[in-house]
Amino acid sequence: MSATTIETAAPGRSLRIGLWAAQVALSAVFVSAGFVKLTTPIPQLAAMMPWAGQYSETFVRTIALVDLAGGIGILLPALTRILPRLTVLAALGCAVLQVIALLFHLSRGEAEVAPLNIVLLALSLFVLWGRRSKARIAPRQF
Repeated sequence: MSATTIETAAPGRSLRIGLWAAQVALSAVFVSAGFVKLTTPIPQLAAMMPWAGQYSETFVRTIALVDLAGGIGILLPALTRILPRLTVLAALGCAVLQVIALLFHLSRGEAEVAPLNIVLLALSLFVLWGRRSKARIAPRQF
């Protein structure tokens, strides 16, 4: 194997590792955020996230379910290789969610949350780009 072949192969492996790391991180953040928003009583949640006490419980719990769906969808289909294209759709959904969350928080004067939204948006776009075009995961053959 020549040095050129090794250099060419390394970025592909690095990209795949980076994508898996991003997927695991996004999944952990979205699943944990969703779980907290779903299970914490609204008064306690409002102490952590003031907006949660200013909107209906139905709205807060719906956001929790969206977070959970994104967190599960960004990792599980790719991991199991069952309908892995759903990971691409989940990454798109997570990116859209972060744009909406960023605008929501900025409109409320909560700019301190913006860096987290931007990082999650960047990671979601990275997974969307990588799993859609550079490092696709083949579906499992049954």
